[in-house]
Amino acid sequence: MSRLTEQHCEACRSDAPRVTEAEREQLLPQIPDWVVARIDGVEQLQRSYSFPDFAGALAFANRVGELAEQQGHHPAILVEWGRVTVRWWTHKIHGLHRNDFVMAARTDQLVTSS
Repeated sequence: MSRLTEQHCEACRSDAPRVTEAEREQLLPQIPDWVVARIDGVEQLQRSYSFPDFAGALAFANRVGELAEQQGHHPAILVEWGRVTVRWWTHKIHGLHRNDFVMAARTDQLVTSS
C-alpha cells in the first residue's frame, strides 16, 4: 500500500462503503495527530493546527482550500487567531471513507511543506 500522501481522492458515490474498523486501525497510525470525532451523529476526522498569528492561520486555511478544490473533496475549516481546525468526512455517505484519511495526510503535508 502506498503512503496516504501519495494517493488521490477517488470519486465517491452515495453507496460507497465507509471504512471498516480494520481499515481504520490500519489508517489512523498514518495520521497520528488526528482524532475521530462524532459531530451531529457523523464520524469525522479532526485536527487543530497552531500558528503564531491570524495571518498564518488564514494562509494555511487557504492552502487547505486549494487542496480541497484540486481533489474535489471539501472539509469544514474553522479559522481563529493562531489556530485552524480542519474536519474531513464524506458528505455523501455521512461518515468516513478512505478519501478522508488521504486528505488528512495531505493536509498534514501542507504544514511540513510550507
